[in-house]
Amino acid sequence: MTTQAKSEQENFRPSANFPSSVWGCSFASLSFQDSEFESLCKEVEIFKEKVKDILMQSTRGLIENIEFIDILCCLGVSYYFENEIEEQLNHIFIALPTFLHENDYDLHVAALLFRILRQHGHKVTCDVFNKFKDNDGRFKKTITNDVKSLLGLYEASFLSVHGEDILDEALAFTKPYLETLAEQASPHLAEHIKNSLVWPIHQSMERLKIHQYISFYEKEESRNETLLKFAELDYNRIQLLYRQELDILSRWSGDLNVMHKYPYTRDRIVEAYVWALGCICEPQFGASRLMIAKYVQMETVLDDTYDAYGTLDELYRFTAAFERCNFDGIDDHLPGYMKYLYKDFLKLFEETENDGNEGSSLKTSYAKEMFKELTRGYIIEAQWAKNGYVPAFDDYVQNGLIVSTCDVLASAFLLGMKDVGIKEMVWIRSNPKIVNSAKLLGTLKNDIAGHEEEQKRGDSPSSVECYMKEFGVSKEKAVREIDKIFVNAWKDINEELLLQPRRVSKIILRYFLNFGRMSEFLYKFLDFYTNPSSMKDYVTKLLVDPFSI
Repeated sequence: MTTQAKSEQENFRPSANFPSSVWGCSFASLSFQDSEFESLCKEVEIFKEKVKDILMQSTRGLIENIEFIDILCCLGVSYYFENEIEEQLNHIFIALPTFLHENDYDLHVAALLFRILRQHGHKVTCDVFNKFKDNDGRFKKTITNDVKSLLGLYEASFLSVHGEDILDEALAFTKPYLETLAEQASPHLAEHIKNSLVWPIHQSMERLKIHQYISFYEKEESRNETLLKFAELDYNRIQLLYRQELDILSRWSGDLNVMHKYPYTRDRIVEAYVWALGCICEPQFGASRLMIAKYVQMETVLDDTYDAYGTLDELYRFTAAFERCNFDGIDDHLPGYMKYLYKDFLKLFEETENDGNEGSSLKTSYAKEMFKELTRGYIIEAQWAKNGYVPAFDDYVQNGLIVSTCDVLASAFLLGMKDVGIKEMVWIRSNPKIVNSAKLLGTLKNDIAGHEEEQKRGDSPSSVECYMKEFGVSKEKAVREIDKIFVNAWKDINEELLLQPRRVSKIILRYFLNFGRMSEFLYKFLDFYTNPSSMKDYVTKLLVDPFSI
C-alpha cells in the first residue's frame, strides 16, 4: 500500500445515517404525579394483604399451591411474597419424591412443578417426564389433545441443562403442534400460544411477559378478580415509577446534548432505559436502572465513534488517551468532538466517584477499567474494518465477549447496588458460565440481527462472515451453527442458576440471566436498538399505556 493510500484509509470517515429517535418529546406529557402514585400505593397495600391470605390458603394442597405461585410469578407480583414463596417451594421440593410416587400426576402438573422449582434454583430431575413417553421412547400422541399440558412442557423445556435429551425432544415435539393449534384455537387462546412461541417465559424480558400475561388473564373465565386487580394496580404503579426515572434520564440526556456534540450517533435514552429495566425490573433497584441507562447511552456514543465516525488515527489517539482516564489525559491532538466525549465520560465517573456511598469509589474505578477494556476491544474491531481483515471465528468471539458491553453494564449495575463489592467483581472477572454465556448472547445475537446492515455501513466483519470464511459455508449454514452456540449458552446459564451453594447472591445471578433475556428481546427479529420504530409498540406497553381498571 502506498503512503498516500494508507493516509487516505486512516483518515476515511464513514457515515452510518442511523435512524433518528422516534420519541422526541413523547414522554414530556407523561409527568409523574405524586398524588396518583400515592393513591396506587395505598390500593396495592390493601390488595397485597388479601392476596397474601390466598397464597397462605393455597398451601392446603401441593398442586393448588404451585399453581397459585405460578400465577403470582406470571402476573409480576411474586416479589411481594418472596420469603413466603421460597419457604413454600422448599417444602414442595422436599415433598416432591413422595408426591410423585403416590400420585398419578398429569403432564400439566409435572411441567409446572419442574419449571417453577427450577426457576427458583431447585434441581428437579427431568425423569418426571418419562411417564409421558410410549414404548418407542417418543412422547405420547395423546398429550397433543391438551393445550395446557403442551404449553407447560414447551415452557419447561427451556430450563434444560446439558445432557437432558428428553427436554430437547420435548421442545422439538411441542413446537409444531402448538404452531398448528395457534391457527385453530379461539382468538384469546391463539394469542397466548403465539406469545409463548415467540417469547418463552424463561428466555424473555420479564416486564413484557408480565404485560402479556395480565392481558391474557383478564379474559380468563376462571380468573381471580382480587388477584387481577392487584396485578393491574401494581403494574400501573411501577409504570409510574419507571416514568419518573425516565424523566430524570431525559433531563440528564438533555444536559448531555448528545445530538449536538455527536450528530453521527444514536440518540437512544428511551431504549437505553428499556434495556436497563429489562436487566433489573424490581421497583427497589431504581439506582441501578439509572446508572445502566446512562452507561448504555454513553457506550452507544463510544461504539458509534469507533464504528461509524472516527478515523483510524483519531481512534488510536483516543484509545491511548482513555487509558489515563483523567483530565490530564485529554490529549491536545484529539479532535474537538473526542475531547467532548472524553470529558463527558469523566463527568459520568464523577457522579459516583465521590457520592458518599460506601464502596462507590472502588466500584467507579472498576467501571473505568471496564470502559478501558471496551475501547481496546473497539480499536481491534476498527483495525479489522479499516484493513478489510476477517479474523478466525474464535478470535472474533474472544474480542466479542469484550465488546458485548456485558462487563461495562454490569459495572453500572453494581454502582447502583448496596452491599456488593470486591467479592462480586472478582466473581464476574473469573468469567463463570453464566457471565460468559450472557456475553456470547449479547455479541452473537447482535450479529445475527444486524450483520447485513452493518456490512453495508462498512463495519468490521461479524461472526457470520468470520464463520463463513473460515469454514467455507453459506450464510444460512453459519447462522445455524451459531444458533447451536445459543442453545448451549442457555444450558450453561441454567446450570449456573442451579449450583448450590451459590457463589454470589440471587440478584447478581438474575442480572446476568436478564442480560441474556434482553439480548433475545433486542435482537429477536432485527436490531431493535438501532431501529427504534420496531420497538415502539413494546415501549408503549411498558412505559406509556396503563391497564384500565
